[in-house]
Amino acid sequence: MRKYLLLAAICGAGLMQAQAQQQTAKKPLTHDVYDSWKGVSGEKISNNGKYVLFNVNPQEGDGELIIKNYISNAVKQYDRGGRAEFTNDSRFAVFEIKPEYQKVRDLKLKKKKADDLPKDSLAIVKLEDMSVVKVPRVKSYKLPKEGNDWIAYHLEKPLPEKKGAKAADAKAAGEKKEEAKKPASKPLKQNKKYAGTELVLRNLQSGQEHRFTRVTDYILSEKGNMLYFVKDELDSLHKAGVYAFSMADLKTMPIDTGKVTYKNISADKAGEQLAFVATTDTVGAEIRYFNLYGWNKKDNKAALLADTVTKNMPKAWMVSEHGRLNFSEDGKRLFFGTFPRPTRYEKDTTKLEEEKVSLDIWTYQDPLIQPMQLKNKDRELKRSFLAMYDLKGKRMQQLATLEVPDVYLDAYGQSDVALGVSDEKYKITIGYETPTRKDAYLIDLKKGTKKQVLSETRGYPRMSPQGNYIYWYEPTDSSWHAMSSKGGANINLTKRIGLPFYDETNDIPTLPDDYGFAGWVEKDSYMLVYDKHDIWKLDPSGKKAPENLTDKYGRQNNLRLRYEQLDREQKFIPENAAIYVSGFNYKTKADSYFREHISKQVAPEKLIGSDHAYSGLNKAKDAERLTFRRGSFREYNDIYAADANFKNVEKLSEANPQMKDYLWGNVELVEWKSTDGMPLEGLLFKPENFDPKKKYPMLVYFYERSSDGLHTYRTPAPSASTINISYYVSNGYLVFVPDIVYIDGYPGESAMDCIIPGVQSLVAQGFVDDKNMALQGQSWGGYQIAYMVTRTNMFKAAMAGAPVSNMTSAYGGIRWGTGMSRQFQYERTQSRIGGTLWEKPMQFIENSPLFFADRVRTPLLIMHNDQDGAVPWYQGIEYFMALRRLNRPVWMLVYNGEDHNLVQRKNRKDLSVRMAQFFDHYLKGEPMPVWMKQGVPSVVKGKEYGFELVEPQPEVAGEAKE
Repeated sequence: MRKYLLLAAICGAGLMQAQAQQQTAKKPLTHDVYDSWKGVSGEKISNNGKYVLFNVNPQEGDGELIIKNYISNAVKQYDRGGRAEFTNDSRFAVFEIKPEYQKVRDLKLKKKKADDLPKDSLAIVKLEDMSVVKVPRVKSYKLPKEGNDWIAYHLEKPLPEKKGAKAADAKAAGEKKEEAKKPASKPLKQNKKYAGTELVLRNLQSGQEHRFTRVTDYILSEKGNMLYFVKDELDSLHKAGVYAFSMADLKTMPIDTGKVTYKNISADKAGEQLAFVATTDTVGAEIRYFNLYGWNKKDNKAALLADTVTKNMPKAWMVSEHGRLNFSEDGKRLFFGTFPRPTRYEKDTTKLEEEKVSLDIWTYQDPLIQPMQLKNKDRELKRSFLAMYDLKGKRMQQLATLEVPDVYLDAYGQSDVALGVSDEKYKITIGYETPTRKDAYLIDLKKGTKKQVLSETRGYPRMSPQGNYIYWYEPTDSSWHAMSSKGGANINLTKRIGLPFYDETNDIPTLPDDYGFAGWVEKDSYMLVYDKHDIWKLDPSGKKAPENLTDKYGRQNNLRLRYEQLDREQKFIPENAAIYVSGFNYKTKADSYFREHISKQVAPEKLIGSDHAYSGLNKAKDAERLTFRRGSFREYNDIYAADANFKNVEKLSEANPQMKDYLWGNVELVEWKSTDGMPLEGLLFKPENFDPKKKYPMLVYFYERSSDGLHTYRTPAPSASTINISYYVSNGYLVFVPDIVYIDGYPGESAMDCIIPGVQSLVAQGFVDDKNMALQGQSWGGYQIAYMVTRTNMFKAAMAGAPVSNMTSAYGGIRWGTGMSRQFQYERTQSRIGGTLWEKPMQFIENSPLFFADRVRTPLLIMHNDQDGAVPWYQGIEYFMALRRLNRPVWMLVYNGEDHNLVQRKNRKDLSVRMAQFFDHYLKGEPMPVWMKQGVPSVVKGKEYGFELVEPQPEVAGEAKE
């Protein structure tokens, strides 16, 4: 027996040694691996379920497109492929090919202009044999939504001819033909700067092509039976115009020519009607008058539908060039935009530009404050108001007005009723009241009358797909409502259920939101809404009792069940449909998929589930095949395929096999209680080969609640503002992410009450080095850190991104990204004070770190960028200047031209290095970098970065110590 025990011990020791060697071979993540870490995107499944495609792209560099044949298991890779689509008949795949990343970069280094850089190409793959046709210099392509056989693609302008080439060779074949028609005796004024380029219509089956020159815009009809395009002016004989090409008889038809500008071409569903706007005014005209035109294939004649003098056009209004043109589903109505005619101002020629005053005038009666007006100026200048043209009755009707600017139609545009919604009377409250009040109106599309049906609702009323009802969630009574569009009563649909339909976790001082809306069942028969757990089926007429579609399965099993809409253009859910439902377990945070039936009283049928995050469910239109994403902290969210019952699951992508070479880590859900005894959850990320007998440095990162992300994959990537958890765990840190629950009026104290007990509960377990812990957070997290370091010295260092430091000055500030006053944030949303500065002055002061800066002993790194549109830059400056005055260790990173979170990749990489150096110095004892020890003077800005580490100098014997 002893012999066998000895042998087992030797084998066990050998196995442990082999495992240790295997783990030792792994390496920690470094900042230079980010570029190669890949992501999967753009997955699509062909309508027949036979093929799937997806992109695999590194964060920087050249990616690839992958197409897989399910039947033969053949896989084909295409370098730099992207924006891919299958044709409706599943016979072809079409995609763009990007230029080589390094080649473009090299040319940019040589200061080449944008026109001289390589352009995208187009690839057409015949799926049967994977043969490829490539077309160079393509700037866009379009496939018909429903039809087959044809593709249209728009070419870039041709490259300039090389020296010595004949001038005639520079002209396209179509241009040559047009030039031949010119009368030799008449000189022509040619527009040398026309923007149009060649458009190609290609038959995918035969390869036959039809080419059209000088094209600026184009569309394919939904059925693929017509191509419509706009041509730019070439010269006085070859004017701009709108043209049609019929795929049936392969003929080009001029629709209208001779105007200066044509815009917004739009076809009806059948493809046999076209609408567009056009003007004869020159581009430089102060006011350009656009008119609305319509054309149908039968008459083959463009007709003027609306202009400034059309009957029912509001006085001093005109057709908008920016309004979207839309036909109703049956092609009997055309919806377009109008707007008030701008005032014509005479140019003041008596003053020099430097003598003209530039001034914003703020008044207390402005509906919107000046910064918000200026931020929305371009949108307001392009704003249009919905109007309708009855193509059969040849009658225009204005629907939206200045008083009721937002009008919503049914999904088909065929109902005789529209919904108008307006917050115009209440706009002055934007900035301190949320959600904003609104009035709602029913608009009769036949009579042109308008009737108010809702007053001061806090919800967002909308139309049902067929226009039989308006519906909304009303925050003031936490219920779903519906009302017949024929003038019925306001019906509360959920009050009698006796369960909350409001967000039960809401902890901000405002009315809670709903759990969401799933959709409508066909014929407007039922609407589907969510409570915390289940899906409810509501009769909008109120006659039938509410029905729990998922049979309370979600509530009984602590799940959140939600409808998966697989057809993004679906207008309603079929009455007898079997639907897919996603499930999220509130306790384990695991995802799953179920099958449910709209018209059957059966419990959801579980199809698949595991300790993973599931997402991206997609189904072939005409086959029983699915694709989906599955991942966890230790598994990238790769693409999987299965049949309709989630059987025969197959992994399709392997985006990051290099993970096996790196130290990674694990994550677990941890629980504790707040200072007030409230149960809380959080995530604890541990290094690979975690040893509970060792002590590890720990970073604490937070932003409200994050524990539901237990199974989220954390891609190694440069930071936009927060720590990259995978990087730090790989490099030997613990990372703790606690949830926070707030009490109105005490946001800073709430953070302390939740975070500190969570940290202490981990320290008590013995594996946390409590002498080497740090905080990190951005924005709202940055504020909480700025607050916490005034209250505790238990953390050795902290990094706060874009923190509010002074609520009293921030309260009166502007969110420059939107132009809104910041008052709403403190009174009703995230900052959670719950009142005005004059109502609760002490709470504004008590929650402002600036007033307690003298208590700070924790070295602090701040990032606050000079174009921050969310938290004013001066908030970081106020805190920095206070700590600097107090001679506390503080640094502030200001990335020039950057917003709230970093956008430019170069800056993200820079921040990632500096954060790691900051934490490594304080928590691991690494040397300080130059930028921390000595700073980087502005005279060497952009030349020196200060990343070099400064080794500590040895002490000299007898030298006096500080």
